[in-house]
Parts: sequence; structure tokens; C-alpha cells
Amino acid sequence: MKRLLKWFGILVVLAIAGLFLWGYAPDTDAAAMKAKYGGGASQFAELQPGLTVHFRDEGKRDGRAIVLIHGSNASLHTWQPWVKILGADYRIITLDLPGHGLTGAHPGGVYDYPVFVDVVDRLMTRLKVKSAVIGGNSMGGGTAWMFALAHPEKTDAMLLIDAAGAPQWQARKIPIGFRLARMPVVKELTRFIAPRSMFESSIKTSMSVQSKIDDALIDRYWELNRYPGNREATMKRFALPHNNHQASKQGLAAIKVPVMIMWGEEDNLIPVSSAHWFADALPEAKLVIYPKVGHIPMEEVPEQSAADVQAWLGGITEG
Repeated sequence: MKRLLKWFGILVVLAIAGLFLWGYAPDTDAAAMKAKYGGGASQFAELQPGLTVHFRDEGKRDGRAIVLIHGSNASLHTWQPWVKILGADYRIITLDLPGHGLTGAHPGGVYDYPVFVDVVDRLMTRLKVKSAVIGGNSMGGGTAWMFALAHPEKTDAMLLIDAAGAPQWQARKIPIGFRLARMPVVKELTRFIAPRSMFESSIKTSMSVQSKIDDALIDRYWELNRYPGNREATMKRFALPHNNHQASKQGLAAIKVPVMIMWGEEDNLIPVSSAHWFADALPEAKLVIYPKVGHIPMEEVPEQSAADVQAWLGGITEG
């Protein structure tokens, strides 16, 4: 028995060593990442002691304001295709939530929806934006509807793009990175092991329009997820209850602003059934389903999805 345990221990050590040889990836250098991904319109604002948020304020300066919130393990860069199209007519504000992109760690070490709603509110206050169209993708969509409930006076309209929060949904296929981050013991190794191939696989699971996936996009997700503080934040977020802050039809009934729901029909993470749940909960909402599109329509079909937003907003009186 002792001999078996000895050999078992050796095999475990060899397996861990093999994992490190295969996928060891340290944190990226913060200065290098800011130089690579923080140029152009990027700005940084200290919204509270210890929290400096990366954001961009682009487009038409006197245009109607649209605040766009990215999803889990993404960054404000996911909105750049929309910024290029909608920026001619609208003021587009995007940001990296705590634990994402170039913002890095939150001083309180908390990465839940109330914190994200508070950060969006603080940024709008800093930019003197009294109200805006609030939109979000995935986790950012969950933040958007929670912001609308918490700050109705600051919400002119709402965009839900493959949004989180509908109850009783089941992912069709979970990206490998998300699966590993939720596995006991293994998740501890994700602090150090993050092969580029894992991110490539996860992105290909999330996006159905594979032609939009290139080396630059994969590198962006891979490198920014290793920005100092982001992996620790991911582990803390994924440790939260899976049903954390689910929506209810009774709760969403308090949202009285115009709503547009946009969804990829082939979304593997949050199935299209969730789009129909939101549409039932918000019966006045406009629902648009994109065939052959996955979880990130603004990156997969930017021209079509941006045109749909522009047409919808054109029919809404500004608040």
C-alpha cells in the first residue's frame, strides 16, 4: 500500500508538472498592457480610493449617450465595432468593470452585480451624464437591467444583448475556461495555468461567426484576462452562487423605459430561450434574434446589430 501511495504521489506531481509545462502563463505586465490596449480614446478615472477604471468616451459629443457594459472575462474592446458605426450619431461610453480589462482589482475584493452597478453609476456621475441608454452583453446585460431598477431616473432606454439573469436556464456548451474556473482544486491552478489554446477554444464556443475570430482577438482576451488582479477576480466571481441575482417578472415590471432584446440564436452560454423569457417579462420590448450567431452579436454581426440599434433608437423619444 505504501508503495502504491508513493507511486500515486509521484504521478500526481508529474501531472501537475506537465500542466505547468503545457500552460504556465504568468500575469501580464500592466504597463505593457496599457500601452497595447489603452491607447487612442482610452482614459482612466479614480472613482474611489484604490479603484481606477479604464473607460472610453467616444462618438458625437452632443449626441444621445449610450453606456455599454461588457460581459464576463471580456473588456470594453468588445464594443469597438459598434463605436465605429454608432459613434457618428451617438456619444458612446464604454468601460472595463473591476476585475476586467485594464481596470484590474477592486479595493474591496468584491465582484458582484451591486459593485458593477455602483461603478457604472460613479462613472456616469464623473462624466456628468445625467441619463443614458444603458446596454450590456451577458454579465453586462445583467448589470444593465439591475442598473435600470436601481437608477430609473438615469435610464432612458435599455439594451439587453444575450443578457444574464433569466431563471432556470442551462448552457448548451460551457467554454473550457469557465468550466475549469468552477472546478474544485483545478480552479486554483488557473491562477498560473492559462494556455492561449484554452482561450481560443472558449472564444470559438462563444462565437458562432468564426470568421470574426483572428489572432488579435484571441490575444486580447488571453492577455487581458492575465492582467494583474483579473484572474483572482474571476475566481471570486465564479465562486458566487450560480443563481446570484436572478431576474423575476415581478421585479422587471418596474422597468418602464423602452427595451430592446438582442440575441444570437446559436448562443451556447445563455440559450435563446432566455431571450423569450425576457420578452415575456418585458412585453413592450422589441425582440431581435440573429440566426447563425452566438453569444456576442456586436462582435459577430456588428453592422447588422448596430443598424438594428440605430433604427430602434430613431423611433424613441429622447428622455
